[in-house]
Amino acid sequence: MFDNFFKDKRVFVTGHTGFKGSWLSVWLRQMGAQVTGFALPPKTPRDHFTVLGLTKRMRHIEGDLRDFKQIQAALAKAKPEIIFHLAAQPLVRLSYAEPKLTFDTNVGGAVNLLEAIRNTPSVRTLVFITSDKCYRNKEWAWGYREIDELGGPDSYSASKACAELVFTSYQESYFFQRKDFAAATARAGNVIGGGDWSQDRIVPDCIRALEKGEAINVRNPIATRPWQHVLEPLSGYLRLAQKLGSRDGKYFRGAWNFGPTKESNRTVRELVEKTLKVWGSGKAIMGKKKPGALHEARFLHLNCDKAHQELGWSPTWHFDDGVEQTILWYRDRLKKAGAWNLTTGQIEAYERAAKSFRP
Repeated sequence: MFDNFFKDKRVFVTGHTGFKGSWLSVWLRQMGAQVTGFALPPKTPRDHFTVLGLTKRMRHIEGDLRDFKQIQAALAKAKPEIIFHLAAQPLVRLSYAEPKLTFDTNVGGAVNLLEAIRNTPSVRTLVFITSDKCYRNKEWAWGYREIDELGGPDSYSASKACAELVFTSYQESYFFQRKDFAAATARAGNVIGGGDWSQDRIVPDCIRALEKGEAINVRNPIATRPWQHVLEPLSGYLRLAQKLGSRDGKYFRGAWNFGPTKESNRTVRELVEKTLKVWGSGKAIMGKKKPGALHEARFLHLNCDKAHQELGWSPTWHFDDGVEQTILWYRDRLKKAGAWNLTTGQIEAYERAAKSFRP
């Protein structure tokens, strides 16, 4: 898909022990990149990173992005050419309980990384991932564009908007003048896929209930989200890195949205019903939002015209495909299938589908 661009490249991934970071690290490794990861240790023995055995398949550095000396030393040693920044406190609901942790990680950590990059001359390309939650959600029917207002009521959304502002400051003060260097931010959200065991995420919650033979309790069934398989935004990040690393890289700087087609903007109820269909059994209890409950956006989706037109990127797996691939990963894994083969098999299937989909 990427014309061997990543083969033998030194690539650094922050947050590689997380859900998206582990999938990205596998894909990069499969393309022949020399991958170094920097992140906190995985949280549970079931985490995607752990069951893949990635500590033996890539260079793994345990570190805290809130510690500038740690990230500075890691970059100085790895001398990366390309950086994908995914490390974050990624949960909206946790941000209500831990606002300081959220800002320290998502904003302070961003400052530390950008400052370390400023001091690391080997870096040529930076893809700085934030979230679709960086937009001030006005619950309107239109998809948010890269030029729309940033911000949010919860600490997570606000921290991601702040990270975008911090990035812009470094971009305009330092990176625009840096020779042979190009950087951009990437915004995506509501990613699903095998190996995610985070709390308060609908698919992991579904799998935990199904595994125990319990009914799935759905907190907010009418909420609509732009669901996409994890490989969709990752393919966008990789395409963006490829473009930034080209001779015309400076033309691809700025912010980029990576989201599904409108067909994949579905309610939580529809996602759960599709999950039960693929799983083959189980039931769900659809709840109602309780008075005084934490604020959760009812509707949010992205306008990705810029990525379609300027990067030549578009989704490959739509709603049904993405949910099916996700639930089959969990189902087969719980039947003792190897996590590495399941993950690399889905990457290969995605690449085949993308090749046939795009001329």
